[in-house]
Amino acid sequence: MQLPHALRRATPAGLKHNVRLRALAVGSGLIPPRAMHSEDEAALLQRLARGRRRVVELGVYEGGSAALLAGWVDPGTDLHLVDPFGEHPDALPAGWGALEQATRRVVARAARRRTSGTVNVHWHVALSQDLASTWLEPIDLLFIDGDHSEAGCRRDWDGFHDKVSADGVVLIHDARLGRPGGRGLPGPTAVADTLFRGPEALPGWRITDEVDRTVVVARA
Repeated sequence: MQLPHALRRATPAGLKHNVRLRALAVGSGLIPPRAMHSEDEAALLQRLARGRRRVVELGVYEGGSAALLAGWVDPGTDLHLVDPFGEHPDALPAGWGALEQATRRVVARAARRRTSGTVNVHWHVALSQDLASTWLEPIDLLFIDGDHSEAGCRRDWDGFHDKVSADGVVLIHDARLGRPGGRGLPGPTAVADTLFRGPEALPGWRITDEVDRTVVVARA
């Protein structure tokens, strides 16, 4: 059972943002993982996850979106979750971090709550660029939400986009800073704008959806 919201809100900041204490509370289910997505983005992710046989998320943190995917994807889907864990200033705000075992418990609880079938969860505790060089399997849905620097986000795109299947999709989070109705961060936004907008846009890819902080692209 989760702690009441009022009690969580009243927790002193020094305790609330302590990585180890927070991981203990998240892992045990006393508090939910931080939601790094809006309700509209969650609905988009749910819609796009349907029918996908292999889903890859780069950047898992406390497992908020990974838990949604674990509960939503079709039975038998391979869900690959990639994160080095710990504190990484280019991926998370200062002082934020996540511990592997706590996030695993969050995703495992979501997988157990499924109403039908099972999902095959594969953990990759590694930097995404290290995994990209050895990845061979086609990806049906790629969710880029790891290193939020421009160089890091571009590195994830460069490392994985050619592994995306012909009818697959790529979601780039925090990539709509300054867009109408959008939010985001400078790094991912610069990557999305450079690759997919304007006369110099990358040929062979097009934007298919935009919601809040998320840009979705597919092969043209």
